[in-house]
Amino acid sequence: MRTVAPRDGRRRVLLSTVSSDAHTWNLVFLQLLLEEMGHEVVNLGPCVPDRLLLDSMRRVRPDLLVVSTVNGHGRLDGARVIRKLRADPVAGDVPAVIGGKLGIDGDEGTAAARALVDAGFDAVFTDTADASSIGRLLGALPQRAAEGRAV
Repeated sequence: MRTVAPRDGRRRVLLSTVSSDAHTWNLVFLQLLLEEMGHEVVNLGPCVPDRLLLDSMRRVRPDLLVVSTVNGHGRLDGARVIRKLRADPVAGDVPAVIGGKLGIDGDEGTAAARALVDAGFDAVFTDTADASSIGRLLGALPQRAAEGRAV
């Protein structure tokens, strides 16, 4: 059962970092950007444990999960958490993207992005990506019913 009431038909985005990432400025920027685009954002904050992220996915039932990382561990932590998410019978079908600094050397290139897509992310935005690309991705998502299924 959805415990967060839908608002005005806007898309609901669950925003998170990986468990090892303590940065908050990236989350504030993304929340403001997504809200400016007209979406509702539930921001879990920094250092989100995998279990909390999965529980929040079940409770919030977002239209999209956005995982931001700037500490350079997104490639490893992101792959781990998306595998857990995809195995979840309730939240496993929610579109999910990750972006930011995926490795400690900065932009890890297409190999890191491909590995994260192979692990289960629908899209990967490297640290050189244009911020407007997430808006285009949200616009392309199918509309979801109140209980979280595509219509």
